[in-house]
Amino acid sequence: MDNHASEPASFWTQANALLRKNLTFQKRNAKTNVRLIMFPFVLCLLLLLLQKLVDNQLDKDKYKCGCTCTKSEDGQCLEKVCGAQYSDLDQVGACAVPNPPEWPPVQQVPAPNYRAVSADFISESDLPNPSCRSNGSCPITMLFTGNNQSFGQILYRNMIPSNFTMNTSNVMASLATDLLGSASKTENTNFLESAFFSGLPVYYLQKQCTENSTFSFPLQIESYSIQQEVTCAQVLPLWRNSPSEVNNELYKGYRKGNSERQINEIAAGYDFLNSNHNIYNVSIWYNSTYKNDTGFDPIALARVPRSINLVSNAYLQFLMGPNTKLLFEFVKEMPKPETKIKFDLASLLGGLFFTWVVLQLFPVVLTSLVYEKQQKLRIMMKMHGLSDGPYWMISYGYFLALSVIYMLCFVLFGSGIGLKFFTKNDYSIQFVFYFIYINLQISLAFLLASMFSNVKTATVTAYIGVFGTGLLGGFLFQFFVQDTSFPRGWIIVLELYPGFSLYRGLYEFSQSAFSGDKLETHGMRWGDLSDSTNGMKDVLIIMFVEWIFVLFFAYYIDQVFLSGSAKSPFFFLKGFQKKPLSSFRKPSLGKQGSKVFIQMDKPDVSQEREKVEQLLLEPTINQAIVCDNLKKVYPGRDGNPEKFAVRGLSLALPNGECFGMLGPNGAGKTSFINMMIGLTKPTSGTAFVQGLDIRTHMDGIYTSMGVCPQHDLLWETLTGREHLLFYGRLKNLKGSALTQAVEESLKSVNLFHGGVADKHAGKYSGGMKRRLSVAISLIGDPRVVYMDEPSTGLDPASRNNLWNVVRRAKQDRAIILTTHSMEEAEVLCDRLGIFVDGSLQCIGNPKELKARYGGTYVFTMTTTMDHEKDVESMVQQLYPAAKKVYHISGTQKFELPKEEVRIASVFRAVEIAKRNFTVSAWGLADTTLEDVFIKVAHDAQAFEKLS
Repeated sequence: MDNHASEPASFWTQANALLRKNLTFQKRNAKTNVRLIMFPFVLCLLLLLLQKLVDNQLDKDKYKCGCTCTKSEDGQCLEKVCGAQYSDLDQVGACAVPNPPEWPPVQQVPAPNYRAVSADFISESDLPNPSCRSNGSCPITMLFTGNNQSFGQILYRNMIPSNFTMNTSNVMASLATDLLGSASKTENTNFLESAFFSGLPVYYLQKQCTENSTFSFPLQIESYSIQQEVTCAQVLPLWRNSPSEVNNELYKGYRKGNSERQINEIAAGYDFLNSNHNIYNVSIWYNSTYKNDTGFDPIALARVPRSINLVSNAYLQFLMGPNTKLLFEFVKEMPKPETKIKFDLASLLGGLFFTWVVLQLFPVVLTSLVYEKQQKLRIMMKMHGLSDGPYWMISYGYFLALSVIYMLCFVLFGSGIGLKFFTKNDYSIQFVFYFIYINLQISLAFLLASMFSNVKTATVTAYIGVFGTGLLGGFLFQFFVQDTSFPRGWIIVLELYPGFSLYRGLYEFSQSAFSGDKLETHGMRWGDLSDSTNGMKDVLIIMFVEWIFVLFFAYYIDQVFLSGSAKSPFFFLKGFQKKPLSSFRKPSLGKQGSKVFIQMDKPDVSQEREKVEQLLLEPTINQAIVCDNLKKVYPGRDGNPEKFAVRGLSLALPNGECFGMLGPNGAGKTSFINMMIGLTKPTSGTAFVQGLDIRTHMDGIYTSMGVCPQHDLLWETLTGREHLLFYGRLKNLKGSALTQAVEESLKSVNLFHGGVADKHAGKYSGGMKRRLSVAISLIGDPRVVYMDEPSTGLDPASRNNLWNVVRRAKQDRAIILTTHSMEEAEVLCDRLGIFVDGSLQCIGNPKELKARYGGTYVFTMTTTMDHEKDVESMVQQLYPAAKKVYHISGTQKFELPKEEVRIASVFRAVEIAKRNFTVSAWGLADTTLEDVFIKVAHDAQAFEKLS
């Protein structure tokens, strides 16, 4: 096969090859991709169907504003009036409010058990003693600061009333001159002021409370009449020297989910800045504890205006006298038309269901990576020249593109059918959130893929994680998020688990969309991320940092621990290390075990070792492979001793030679090959391939290496042609040269005709897969090829054809071939090495080995068991030096020294024997390679037992 590549493939050539392979592989899995994308489609359609059912129920009279008939005739209502007064609790939310009620303005104040007192975390000493909390007598603290303290003291004295005046004939006007306060939480709307309906006390604020400090007055609101009770609450005004002191004290007492003992709330803070007789310039702090889940602050709209009025009124009185009043008469909601009750199911359930939708990508990525690992396809690609850089870039980019398409379809389809979860929230926030998360998810899949070696195990584990994360998020994590007493720091810790980060982000989208739809406002916007109750900002930061960290750690694990790419733990410092002047070094002169030195007495093995030592001393050598005292020792486990797999192997192969490795199972052949192709590291010694050290330059070796592994490593959904195109591109074949090389390779292994080349490899027979593996190992003109039992499973015709391919291929490259077929070894190999118990027992071409270890004839005779002694006596009389090597059920084999054998004498003796007893079969044969193999292996194993 003349399919030469001029030089190693560049980074972008390798990337192009892998990308083309991935796209082809993806095309083969079109049905799977459709099913994957259909999952969010089906789920969105299901949510849409459920939403229609809910809307249909809410469209019934049960959930519409209640009405009463004012005029009827013959049992038919001719005129009806609708309104809140005719509605029950299920209906009143839909009613129109053309004239909203007017409510007295109220100041937001802390509850008695939260009011500021002296504490160890507060440095100021003018706060009241904490004992006041036991009887609820703690004053309401307000802080003041400014450039002019005396001017500021005048203003805050004007702000707080000295007495409570009530004119029962005009309650609303009277209350406009007084100062009411409440610790109740305001609602999103102010149609019903929570201060008068929450059950919490209403206070009137005074400079000093008297003993008889509780009053009751009637309050008429529209058609509602309330007998309201109010209790005096003392205001404690405190001056601070700077705004930073006010801000610090406010922050320390702010309700942040701390224990009740640490909540030290200040009612308000005022900074008069540079205000004077001519300038009115004030900044106001207020307590935003009660912001709702959407970040909307009803307190700012309903109760902060009272704080503004207080200071404005105080300044006006300073200028124009105490009788001047800037009245704040009432607070009133905007009129409301009749509205339909809304219930956005998708937003309510979005946290759970959409978590499952997004997480469906995780098993897809993980199983794809584990499949490559399980089938050893990643290693196979690496051994044929695919570097780590192109692999990571294309694989990561490939999964990222799939994920982006998946999420884009998800969002577009959800928006297209009108799900508020998507349409209410800012699309740019959604894009950033999903983009960061899918990157984190892909990085996590790369990291976890290193922990699995079986696709089924990885798949089951991944799907347990998918559904477990959704259920834990919906039924556990969400309650922690909603519980304001649960420490926020622990929420951050929980969100370090990527699944909970995903759930929290989707939960925030759900809440924003739900509130936005209910209030007919927008959902989440970028400005909402600064809200302390909105967890999206924390989630984005956590996911981004985790993405970078997990991606780096996954790459590090891949480089240091995974087979086929194992490097030093400090490989990233390689650029700072001093490079060696030459790839070659002096021969190994380290200590060796006594068994190894004894084995070196064999002249052919000793001669090979001396040749290697001499070659390593030369600055330039023309050898494809040089193994220098290569050793591999596996440490002992479970009380077993350490295992010597390879014992000081020295070997030199020039270009154009096919070297055959023979040996019994467990002899160490596979361990030797694994070291040569970079799957394992040598315990000591090294080898040089095309002048490059296997310990430090495997990436360079891979660019000129071909491998036909013992087990076929193929993608089942790719065709034979596509396999060769992919590996040909990795070897830098392009254009017409690539096409020609692929066709020649297919023809050479008899896979070109009959449509076999374009048939999926998964449908190939075992022999066809074997031939394809051989073609892959030879494409692109690799300088060194390793073939592990290449003809296994082939019929005689295909085996003979394959031998012709290998014979042609070895002309300009070095080939190391392992086989159990003595015929194959004799036909293909220029030299043979018999490997037993980790040591090279002999080395030479087949004729030399047969001459060296086969200086005998093998005489075989089969008789009845009664005449076995007769046969043995006959052989001993003829040749006293004969040695019996085989004996079973009447069949005996003897080795006869060639120098003593006269063939005519053997025939004459057999004829005489036939007259005396029955001879079933007999034969006289020259020594075969198989006999040599058996003899050498037997002698070596016997020697091992003795030693």
